[in-house]
Amino acid sequence: MKQCKKCGVLKELDEFYRCAGTRDGHRGDCKACNLEAKHARYVANPAPAKARARRWQKDNAERVNAYYRERRLDPEVKRRDRAGHLMRKYGMTIEQYDAMLEAQGGGCFICGKPPREDISLHVDHDHSSGKVRGILCFCCNNALADFQDDPALLRKAASYVTTNSVAVEEEIQLARARARALSLVGGGS
Repeated sequence: MKQCKKCGVLKELDEFYRCAGTRDGHRGDCKACNLEAKHARYVANPAPAKARARRWQKDNAERVNAYYRERRLDPEVKRRDRAGHLMRKYGMTIEQYDAMLEAQGGGCFICGKPPREDISLHVDHDHSSGKVRGILCFCCNNALADFQDDPALLRKAASYVTTNSVAVEEEIQLARARARALSLVGGGS
């Protein structure tokens, strides 16, 4: 048993970090007090801790890369990370995501494309209210963003595609007819 110099509580020795230079081989402050002081130093000035972490990562780049490679390949970790992202960003569980995807027929709400094995579909949400609207593939989600979620712009784009695709087809046929006529006129002389 040992009394902590900071909190004054009598605790077991395993509640203290080991320290070779001391009489009993343990620090004077308990683990809880030590961690509390370390956290207070970090909150007061995080720059040294961040610099130390960056330095360590740079000095141990291969170890860091191996760690991330291993994590990237582990489906359990991938699913857990995805679940955390969904909860933080959209307030939904992975089960709610799966149910929404199933209700949409297992694919993108707009084009119906199923998710790839390596990339999940995107959660589409209204940027002003944050309300989730559905699950979309990357292309459909970006298309909505490019049109700023504006129904009038989307209608105008749809009208443009339908109107101009017919006009372009007519232009192509007209150009072919001109080329054929010119070849006939040129070939007849």
